[in-house]
Amino acid sequence: MREIIFDTETTGLDSKLDRVIEIGGVELENHFPTGRTLHLYINPGDRKVHPDALAVHGITDESLKDKPPFAAVAEQILEFFGEARWVAHNANFDMGFMNAEFDRLGLPPILQERVTDTLALARRKHPMGPNSLDALCRRYGIDNSHRTRHGALLDSELLAEVYIEMIGGRQAALGLGSAESGRKTLIEAEDEVIQPLGVRPKPLAPRLTEEERAAHAAMVATMRDKAIWAKYEA
Repeated sequence: MREIIFDTETTGLDSKLDRVIEIGGVELENHFPTGRTLHLYINPGDRKVHPDALAVHGITDESLKDKPPFAAVAEQILEFFGEARWVAHNANFDMGFMNAEFDRLGLPPILQERVTDTLALARRKHPMGPNSLDALCRRYGIDNSHRTRHGALLDSELLAEVYIEMIGGRQAALGLGSAESGRKTLIEAEDEVIQPLGVRPKPLAPRLTEEERAAHAAMVATMRDKAIWAKYEA
């Protein structure tokens, strides 16, 4: 199974008006990184970066002047993703922007059934939260100390590690630089964990005293036919 863990940065929060200005992606094959990545900065045309967005990602209007417009990189993006699943944290946000960009070019949208939202996965797995990317990195022991601002490729790389941990992988198996070494690590780890259980040489002594057994029997007797326990004894 092929998946692309991706992230976008935008000029603002309104997908109908704001534009994608950065996209990063990390390719996974059967939950292991292949080493292939995508990273593009995109010129948003006459749409300026909102100050609140600038504070988050630090991408200035000036730095985007010489970058290609979305129309010039759309084919490159679609070719990189191919038939893979699109995996993002709070995917509704990213897919809203990507599909808005595709719509402006008359391209078909990416359907919901091809999208995995890691925020939804995290909320099911950790219902008490918090489930931001930074919080999940802390939960799984993933070093994100170099993440001083949001960046599409860096966030994609961190999310790839988080995603593999959430679906049962091991951080040590993820070497983003080498899929093969990660695969060997995971197999070796599984060999170490899956061990046959030994047989207890002597049964454990019962923990209930005779007084406790008698007290329980007396309580059940007061309930008569309503006692569910009596059905198990029968």
